[in-house]
Amino acid sequence: MDIKRKIELLENYKNRHPEMGVISYRCKATGEVFLGVSKDTKASFNSTNFKLSTNSYPNKQLQGLWNIYGIEGFELSVVKVLEYDDPKEDQSSKLESLIEQCLIFDKKAKRLWR
Repeated sequence: MDIKRKIELLENYKNRHPEMGVISYRCKATGEVFLGVSKDTKASFNSTNFKLSTNSYPNKQLQGLWNIYGIEGFELSVVKVLEYDDPKEDQSSKLESLIEQCLIFDKKAKRLWR
């Protein structure tokens, strides 16, 4: 690959506009809901699913349910999407506000990560 192409690909990656928001893992059998903030929802689902499938996820309650029901036993979704303009701007506080709204709305929901 030539240098120009590498630079172009790097710029495209830096300027991409990933979907940010609140992701949800809902156990179909128990109704338990786990919410997490994500700066890239697709990447977060991939990462979390991999950790769960290798039995190495830090949330032991979610891991236990995953071990029993597997991926088929869960409904994965993006609950809220954060609208933003600048992909380089830190969106952490806005994402935290979004998850707080979701946790207030669903009192039984728990956080994926702490």
